[in-house]
Amino acid sequence: MTRRLLAFLGAVLLVLPLLLVNPSKTNAAMDVAKQVLIGADYSNKDLRGATFNLSNLREANLSGSDLRGASLYGAKLQDADLSGTDLREATLDSAVLTGTDLSDAVLEGAFAFNTRFKDVTIQGADFTDVPMRGDQLKSLCLVAAGTNSQTGRDTRASLGCS
Repeated sequence: MTRRLLAFLGAVLLVLPLLLVNPSKTNAAMDVAKQVLIGADYSNKDLRGATFNLSNLREANLSGSDLRGASLYGAKLQDADLSGTDLREATLDSAVLTGTDLSDAVLEGAFAFNTRFKDVTIQGADFTDVPMRGDQLKSLCLVAAGTNSQTGRDTRASLGCS
């Protein structure tokens, strides 16, 4: 009987840590690289660290989502809604943002050097410490206005517009 009890207790000790794990805390970051996600709704989601590399997110709704540290390398974001998103430390390099709504988004520390910004809405967006090409910076400064509701930073000042 003692041997059986010890075996049972040993099995419980092996399985117990698996039962105590919170599944919501262990989910790996979402990876939807190279997908066609036209019109997808990812609004108000926790997408920290997600990978959307080379995905087609045309007309997608990512508004209000937490995309901190996400990778959108080469993503097509034409006419997408990224208003109110948290894109701090995100990778946007080589992404195409044409007609994209970035109003009130926080892009602090995002990498966007080869990102194409054209006809974007950036009212209240925070671009603090975002490296980008001079031509893109110049075009954004032409339309920059407003103050970010989360950081309190002026859009023009965050871009370094003169």
